[in-house]
Order: sequence, then structure tokens, then C-alpha cells
Amino acid sequence: MSMERGSFAARHDFDALPLSPDVDVRCAQSSEIAALSDMAHRLVPGVQIGTAELARYFTFDPQSILTFSRKGNLVGGMAFLFLNDRGHDALLLDEICLTAPETRYLASAKEDVAAIYIWAIAATGRGIAGLGKAAAHLRQVRFRGADCYAQPSTVAGRDIMKATGFDPVPSFQPDLWCYERPWHRQPMRMPGAIIQTRSFADARH
Repeated sequence: MSMERGSFAARHDFDALPLSPDVDVRCAQSSEIAALSDMAHRLVPGVQIGTAELARYFTFDPQSILTFSRKGNLVGGMAFLFLNDRGHDALLLDEICLTAPETRYLASAKEDVAAIYIWAIAATGRGIAGLGKAAAHLRQVRFRGADCYAQPSTVAGRDIMKATGFDPVPSFQPDLWCYERPWHRQPMRMPGAIIQTRSFADARH
């Protein structure tokens, strides 16, 4: 994960990031997979996924890889694993090989996506501004029910996690962070609301 320092000073929820008009974000095309793989190897420490593996997952689910481009130039990309219930459990229990996950853990087009694992974010310069549109991609009906997980591999990556509402979660998977979708969070019980409901109840009697 590569980014310019300081560009994420303010904390924004991942789902509230601005949609930058500078950066176009769309599902990758098969002809772009090699360039994305090369970029990931250059920018993300420890990436072990080669072009062939990336292409295999792309074929399995073409919505799982996004490209970020600016003025027609590739400036980044993002890859996800869309996990089914089995995959979600395996992630938390550290029973999934994240460098070569078995497809039985991935949601098919007919299955609900239970969790989204951010496999890699690679971006150069202002490409990181594409994150807002990537989050919008994950607000489609198919993905809305799934919280997002990631394992930052750099200090900059950790900074992105902190700045976009991810928090470390207890799991057997080392250094796993989770972003809970805003619509999953428990609403805070405000004392005023409780008092109001009581007064309505009193008024009825």
C-alpha cells in the first residue's frame, strides 16, 4: 500500500469518503491484470500473488478488481476477496490461505457476500483519492451487508485504516482490522429519546 503522507489527516468513514472527480474507478479489464499485478508487486510489501493467480480470481469474479485511472493513466488498483459465510469464519479463525484462497470460501454470484477482505490497495500519487469511488462500488446491493476486513502491510497502510474507520479486531488472524458498515452499528441510546417515548406512553393512558 503506497500513499502520500498527510493526505489522510482527517478521519472519514470509508463509506463517507468524497468521490474524487480526478480519478476514474471501474472494474478492471482482463488486459489490465498484468499491469495491476506489476504495480502491486512494486508498491505493496510481501505481495505473493502473481498475474496468473490474479487473473484466475478476476475470472471467478470480475467485480473483485478495480482500476484507478487519472487522465487515462493507470494510477492504482484495489483487489477484494468477497467471502461467503464459510470464508468469513475461516478468515477470523486463520484457516484461509489469503495468498491463494480456495474458491469454496468465495461468494458465488448466487450467494450473499458475508465479508469483504481487501486483498490489496496499490496507488501512486493522487491515485489514493480513488478510495471514495471504490467504497461506492462496495455499496451495491450485493456487498452492502458485508463488513470490510484488511491487514495493513505498511505504516502508510495502517494510517489509511485508522483514517477510514477501521479498527483492530480480536481474531486468530494476525493484525486483522475491520470496518463495520455504518448501517450495522447499534444506534446510541439517547436519554432524551427514552424520556420522550415515556411521555407519549403517559399521554395515551
